[in-house]
Amino acid sequence: MKKILLSTILCLSVAFSFAQIDRSKQPEPGPAPEINLQEAKKFTLNNGLTVMVVENHKLPRVSIQLNLDNPPIFEGQKAGVQSLTGSLMGKGSTNIPKDEFNEEVDFLGATLSIGAQSAYASCLSKYFPRILELMADAALNPNFTEEEFEKERDILLTAIKTEESDVSAIASRVQDVLAYGKNHPRGEYLTEETINTVRLIDVEQFYRDYFVPANAYLIVIGDVDFETTKALVTTAFTPWTKATPPSLDYSNPAQAQYTQINFVDMPNAVQSEISVQNLVDLKMKNDDYLDALLANRILGGGAQARLFLNLREDKGYTYGSYSGIGNNKWGPSTFRATASVRNAVTDSSVVEILKEVDKIIDTPVTQEELDQAKAKYVGNFVMALERPQTIANYAYNIETEGLSDDFYKTYLERINAITIEDVQQAAKKYFSANNSRVVVVGKGSDVIENLEKVEFNGKKVPVLYYDKTGDKTEKPNYDAAIPEGISAEDILNNYIEAIGGKDKLEAVQSYALTAEASMQGQTLELVMKKSENEKFLQDVRMMGNSVQKQVIDGDKGYTMQMGQRKDLTKEELDMMKEEATTFPELNYLLAGDVAIEGVETIGDKKAYKLKISDSKTAFYDVESGLKIQEVTVQEAQGQTMQATVKFEEYKEVSGIKFPFKLLQSAGPMNFEFTVKDIKVNEGVSDADFE
Repeated sequence: MKKILLSTILCLSVAFSFAQIDRSKQPEPGPAPEINLQEAKKFTLNNGLTVMVVENHKLPRVSIQLNLDNPPIFEGQKAGVQSLTGSLMGKGSTNIPKDEFNEEVDFLGATLSIGAQSAYASCLSKYFPRILELMADAALNPNFTEEEFEKERDILLTAIKTEESDVSAIASRVQDVLAYGKNHPRGEYLTEETINTVRLIDVEQFYRDYFVPANAYLIVIGDVDFETTKALVTTAFTPWTKATPPSLDYSNPAQAQYTQINFVDMPNAVQSEISVQNLVDLKMKNDDYLDALLANRILGGGAQARLFLNLREDKGYTYGSYSGIGNNKWGPSTFRATASVRNAVTDSSVVEILKEVDKIIDTPVTQEELDQAKAKYVGNFVMALERPQTIANYAYNIETEGLSDDFYKTYLERINAITIEDVQQAAKKYFSANNSRVVVVGKGSDVIENLEKVEFNGKKVPVLYYDKTGDKTEKPNYDAAIPEGISAEDILNNYIEAIGGKDKLEAVQSYALTAEASMQGQTLELVMKKSENEKFLQDVRMMGNSVQKQVIDGDKGYTMQMGQRKDLTKEELDMMKEEATTFPELNYLLAGDVAIEGVETIGDKKAYKLKISDSKTAFYDVESGLKIQEVTVQEAQGQTMQATVKFEEYKEVSGIKFPFKLLQSAGPMNFEFTVKDIKVNEGVSDADFE
């Protein structure tokens, strides 16, 4: 009876309390929780290295982070020396050969990497003394050898060459050049010429000049004891010679005087890369730093932001549109609103991005938008606290950015205090629709006509033209006339004659090709075999194992990737059969449906552009007749993907000319294959196509 009575009283009590709540009013938010960040204990070595230690004994792990807080470095005629220095760091030391060094790090289950201006390691706490010792040894006694230097320089040169046909890479380069200028550390870029001027002695000098302890910070976080760590660090890093990096002068970037479109023509582009950008003078210590971050989040910080909702969800122009705002204590950074869009909607996309930038400047955001942005930042901030690197970066930022000691402890409180008015003021200060530089990189023959008609706020937006290096140039001329009387059939016949003639090509029953490329220090091997009756094999291997394989045997075929086999559909089989013949151009002639689309510049050569199919285009050198490029376009997961193959260095084998250099690019992946061997009418059997 007592239990029943007690339950009844509790129920009545709860019901009464609910009755007192006014559900017509939104509950007031509670106070922001205070973030309990452990204080870093600090000490400084006599050479200038500042050391910060944060003890955290929750897990038996330790992370070590070394940052060199040097001003931006302008490399000038030797642009690439910093990149090469970083690629050579961490390859053992003068005391331990590279292989032994890597084996020991792997054996200890640790991670250790060293760059031109930083280093990082992570390990179990019981191995911390040894990993710290290895990090210091590799950082202070780098093993610079001519052999490794040549290898890394070749890798860098290959990457530079393949980037020349990568639309997104060219867009990124030109955006920086036009924002900062070529005589600024953030505007200069690497070229084959600058990389080829770099010697090993330059790398050694760069290391001596800039890998110095004057502005260096070592942050140790994890299951460690401060006094023990201090003793270990002192022993390991005291040999680091005291020095200060050179001071450099460079030009100050200038804001665009008026809103303008800066266009770069990339004839192989299937999408336009758009960036609406302006310079900003934003630093982490600014009172409105967090206000600016929230303004950017609302404009283009994700799938719920205005740019994404407009250009993707509403208009369907792009897979995604975003914005970002940088901060830099050394000088100006940039605000950028970006999108990769279909050629047909390039001009409309430019207008919509400008409209969204203009709108957030002139019209207050909604409370709902502000609340969503705050919630996202709060969630990201709390989640990030679980990572040791986050704590290390916070300690480093407080030390180097002039932040208050409680900057991160009160982070959530200050985020929650930001108002709609604060966001609008930040947008007015840091975003610009009146002095925007709209950088567009795309296929001029498809987009220029409409870009030149773009108007914004009642004014026509002028279009200025630039080349792939960011230098001003003339408007591209797309009226290059096809010589009178020339046809697609003539171009195909010229190609066939240029590589050996129809009789020799028809006498080829099969050929086998092997080539090699480098990827992240590993060798990729390409094996390609073709035979009569539409038999085709392409096998990409690494360390003797097949990474990707494609096989056609007449009326059937399959692909295999990482051991997973998939039979080809009829549509896939028909598409691959185009490549299955020994010389596809012979079939193109028979089909008679290849169309000439014009003359375009590929590299430094004029080339006839032939439409082979809806998905493939081929380019043939006007002078030599040789095929110099093929472009294949495919739809994948809602995005347009483009694969480009360039053909260079033709050499004769059995009376027929074959390209001995194949530069392949697909999305962010770029490979330069060098042909090692070609066999004509030998080295191929039916067993290859099983």
